[in-house]
Formats: sequence, C-alpha cells, structure tokens
Amino acid sequence: MATPFTLPNLGEDVQSATVTRVMVAEGDRIQANQNVVEIETGKATVEVPCPLAGVVRGLKVKEGSVVAAGDALFEVETEGAAAQAPAAPLELPATAEPTAGRLEPLGSHSLPVGPLRDGKVPMLPVEGAISQTAWRLDAPGATTLQLLEPLRAQLAGAGFTTIYDCDDALCGGFDFRYSASLLREPDMHVDLGDFRFVAAQKGTGAAAEYLELWVSRSSERGFVQITHVRPPDAAPLAVTGSTKAPAAARPFADPAAPRDIGAALQDIGTYALDDLAFATGSSQLGEGEFPSLAALADYLAANPGQRITLVGHTDAVGSIDANIALSRSRAASVRDRLVAVHGANPAQLAAEGAGYLAPRASNLSDEGRARNRRVEAMLTPTR
Repeated sequence: MATPFTLPNLGEDVQSATVTRVMVAEGDRIQANQNVVEIETGKATVEVPCPLAGVVRGLKVKEGSVVAAGDALFEVETEGAAAQAPAAPLELPATAEPTAGRLEPLGSHSLPVGPLRDGKVPMLPVEGAISQTAWRLDAPGATTLQLLEPLRAQLAGAGFTTIYDCDDALCGGFDFRYSASLLREPDMHVDLGDFRFVAAQKGTGAAAEYLELWVSRSSERGFVQITHVRPPDAAPLAVTGSTKAPAAARPFADPAAPRDIGAALQDIGTYALDDLAFATGSSQLGEGEFPSLAALADYLAANPGQRITLVGHTDAVGSIDANIALSRSRAASVRDRLVAVHGANPAQLAAEGAGYLAPRASNLSDEGRARNRRVEAMLTPTR
C-alpha cells in the first residue's frame, strides 16, 4: 500500500518553503520519523521527518523546489498492517481518575509537530470529531518518563505512529506549553519544567486519526491529557482507569481567606492569585492589600530553595501579541510588588506571559473576562 507523505504546516505565517536538500532517493527504505527533506522558510532552515516507515516511491521534489503545506513530497510503500491495526483501549493505572473532558462532534485542532523555533511552534491543522480528557493519578516518586512509557507503547500497539516526541526542554518549555490546547488547571496540571509530549498519527487521508498526549506531575500526583481527533464516523479511543466519577472542579480561592499556598503548590504545582485586580488594558496592580502576595512571600521566605514563575493571563480583548506583552507586564508588576513591598528574594521569582491562550472562563461576558485577567504562581523546578 502506497501512502502519500505531505509537507506539514510549519507555522501560521509560513505560506511556502524552498527545498534545500533531499535526504532520500527513489527506492530508499526509511524508518518512522526519519528526516527526509531540509527546507528553508525565510525564518529558519529545518529538517522535516516522515512519520511513516517503508519504501520511498514517486519522489516529487528536488533541491530548489518550492513547496507548501499539504503538498505531496513522495509516497511511502508500507506493509499496511500496522496502519490498519484495530484500536485497543489505552489503559491508565488503576489509581487514575478522570478530572475533566470535552467532546466536539466536528471541529479543528492544531497539533504541535515540532519544537519551538524562532518563537513559533510548527502546527499540523487537523479536523474531525475531537475528544479531550484529563486524568489525575497517584504517582509518588514516579518520573514523567515512567508515566509516559507504558502509554507510548500502547499507542504503537494500537497502530499509531509517532510524529513528534519531546520533553519540556526539547519541546520549548513555556512557549510550547502555551501554544497547545490544554484543559485548565487544576484539572490538567503542567509543570513547566517537567512534562513530556507525544503527537501521533494512525492511517492517512480521510481515515487519518491523530492523538496528542501530555504527561506531567506534581510532587505526589501524575497528570495525563489525551486529545483524539478522528473521522466523525470513527469510534473514539477508549481510555480506561479508575471507575470513579470525575472529580469536582476545585473552587477558586476566596480572596479574603486564601487556602494554604504551600499545600497548593506542592499538590498541583500552581496557585491562582485571585485577589489581584487588573483593569482591561492595564498592567498595573490596583491599590490595596492582597493577602495572596503576603502568603506567597511567606512561602518563598520559608522555602529559599524553591523558585516561582509568575504567569500573567489576559482576557481576549485585543491582539495576541499585545496580550502576550500585557500579560508578561502584569506578571512583572506582581514580581516587583513582591520584592518591593513584601521583601521577596528576586532570585526566586521569574515573570512570563500567556496572553489569552489559557482562559478559565468564557470571554463573552464581563464576569468571564474579569476571571481571565489574572496572575498564577507556578512552582518551577530548580534542576
């Protein structure tokens, strides 16, 4: 069976690319995820892997060819059996509990297919029925690789071929995480310094299925998110774990009596500073006392070996670039207040911005937009 290999989407601003090197020849046998061509986009020169294994047939490009996303570069003659393997349930440990989920009968999804380069994460746009689930499991002492490896093996057994596989540093850290569509904290927690990611594909053309897998952890728990995009008439990938009902979403902190910030950071790795107030378009904190800042400063003083990244978030008013800059400025404003007013050690604090890419409420109402304008404290590994 011959399967076309097409050029993936290499970024929303990239319309075409020039082939600078062809790394395979007609009749070559290639392995899954082997680099097959090198292209130059005007922003960067990158090597493009092919997710299929087999024999190269009908090579259509050469050095100097101009190609666009979706263009067929060649065909891969495969055995066919692996691609047609029947779907098998993806088994999580018995302690796994579903925490959140989302179903969309027909929609679009941007699948990360490479590392952050020049400020961009290459995306493969895919369409179909979308199911997205998050799971939490007891995993004291387990590493993210130990959590991932059994799932990765099961995906291969179900006929999925890896398109891209990376850990936090190789993926691109903060920017890679916030380029992706993830269910909100605390249902799906991602430690910016300790996560793993897999993108995989099964089948081709109209029958293609895509899977996006995230694994991260806090001090005692593991977190897994699975996004499955498939033809509307195809069955969703079965995922089994605990038979418990999904856990209720944790309430946001009461500004007047914030819950223990240390316990929250150790448990899920993040804490929303919900008593902070920002007006639309402003990076300045409002006047007044904010109990969450005093609590965070006390935590930092009691834990001098810990480091916190303050992550700013905005509502969806305005452009993405403006909101990224605004959210970063808000986080920096919080950092400055912690240092100047509460005596926090600046070496323990960093400031980043996610813009409107991680909402926790609808941006269609004033109340929702207000909830989205926030700063979160994230425990950052010091390794």
